Amino acid sequence: MSTNLDTSIMHPRDQIALVIARIYGMGLTTTSGGNISVIDDEKNIWITPSGIDKGSLKPSDIICVTCDGKILGKHKPSSEFPFHKSIYDVRPDIKAVIHAHSPALVSFSIVRAIPNTNIIYQAKQVCGEIGYAPYALPGSQALGDTIALEFKKGFSAVIMENHGTVVGGSDLADAFQRFETLEFCARTQIYASEIGKPNFLTDAMIAQYNAQIQKQFPEMEAVEHPSDEREKRLEICSIVKRACQHGLMKSSFGTVSARWRGNDFLITPNGVPRWDLKTEDIVQIKDGKRQKGKHPSLTAILHQQIYAQHPEINSIILTQSPYLMAFAVSGVDINVRTIPESWIFLKDMHQLNFGSQYNASDEVVKCISREKPAVLIKNECVVVVGDALLQTFDYLEVAEFSAKSIVMSTSIGQMVPINDEQTEELRKAFLN
Repeated sequence: MSTNLDTSIMHPRDQIALVIARIYGMGLTTTSGGNISVIDDEKNIWITPSGIDKGSLKPSDIICVTCDGKILGKHKPSSEFPFHKSIYDVRPDIKAVIHAHSPALVSFSIVRAIPNTNIIYQAKQVCGEIGYAPYALPGSQALGDTIALEFKKGFSAVIMENHGTVVGGSDLADAFQRFETLEFCARTQIYASEIGKPNFLTDAMIAQYNAQIQKQFPEMEAVEHPSDEREKRLEICSIVKRACQHGLMKSSFGTVSARWRGNDFLITPNGVPRWDLKTEDIVQIKDGKRQKGKHPSLTAILHQQIYAQHPEINSIILTQSPYLMAFAVSGVDINVRTIPESWIFLKDMHQLNFGSQYNASDEVVKCISREKPAVLIKNECVVVVGDALLQTFDYLEVAEFSAKSIVMSTSIGQMVPINDEQTEELRKAFLN
């Protein structure tokens, strides 16, 4: 089975098996919890089975409920089939549905609240407005009717009271991206509340931000792919996959680039789900021009500026990881003097205002360096740089682990950082 979710060529059963494996592997559902379905062009509904281990589900386990009600397969369809069918009945534009008991969204469902997707700029665009379905018996037609009513109102993501969430999409990749982004918003809001108070963007701020996004590079006439260029494509894809698997990147957001020759570089594309990135998706930027027919990340100009101003930097990762974003959305300063490794690698992390990577002042370029390789941008992302790409990824992991440790420590006591004397000792021992 392919590891990339290509809904144009994959059979529904393969799509479902792949996505449920991702969701289970990310810790966003349990062995018995959650269900996924896809409706095909003949109006047959392909759905996960009832009572089968989500951690070992195979394509052959997926059930088909035909348009005339016949059940094809070796298991029973999910007990939640009624609400999947109800959603398809009221929303012909929806072709895939995901329901899961992901921890952060369940947290919202049991306090009967809805996550605020204005916590990061692109979330409302991905998720839309969020609906809310009152409690009804699992597996019942009443639950199907309640959920379908919310989808009929135009919502494509719904919090289910005391139950979790259900999302729909134009295909399974779209539904997964919506689910993953909504869970991320919920986690970030919860973690930010542990250390401070989340700050949310206004719709006007998001609109102004979108207007600032800079134009694309001009296209190059011809492109070459020598062996060292192909090697960097593989390396970028490998790092992106690892970042997704470790919860440091998600389908809807994340950029990785690597310097190639001089100030030429390779970078992830705009609009391609990060989980499904392939080497041929990577965009080459050479002599200030982009590979013909391809569209690099919207932050590609920032990457170009960093490489031009910092010849010692050879790779850049720009992403949203949940614990670092807790600091970015709360505005609380992050003190990375937690353990020696954190300070040695990261020094001090500055926070810049929302939209800094697009304004003309070059704040990010001036703030970041090999000596201080990470910076947070409020309600936006973390930018990490380094020499080799694996080193840059290591810095990202260390920063995220440091942020996680600080957030977790709030419930047991006040953080006591490494003091100035100890820091100076580290400087002399490791940095001179």
